[in-house]
Amino acid sequence: QVHLVESGGGAVQAGGSLRLSCAVSNNFKVSACWGWFRQAPGKDRKAVAAIDDYGTTMYAESVKGRFLVSRDRAENTLGLRMNSLRPEDTAMYYCARSMLYCVITERLPPRSEYGYWGQGTQVTVSP
Repeated sequence: QVHLVESGGGAVQAGGSLRLSCAVSNNFKVSACWGWFRQAPGKDRKAVAAIDDYGTTMYAESVKGRFLVSRDRAENTLGLRMNSLRPEDTAMYYCARSMLYCVITERLPPRSEYGYWGQGTQVTVSP
């Protein structure tokens, strides 16, 4: 069972930066997609960014140019660097791994593609 644990969330002012990290254990050797999702209170969980094991990345329009997703295979971690944060970025952030073989082509992989999830880390951005 793949195990994911997020860290790095916190409270910042608008314009600030945070770096989220996701520690991965018990990964299996099938090329995967790795995603970051966020969920604000009362709203659906939405994809923010993704990277596959070939290094292809994809971002939601709302975070393009501000967020950077990365994968360190040696350390077995997934990262999300968030710059120029806005109050609307406030949410619980989750990392996820695809259930099966996955590569990123033209769009962010949908939530249904992912079968392994972390517990989340809270990001709060004040005006």
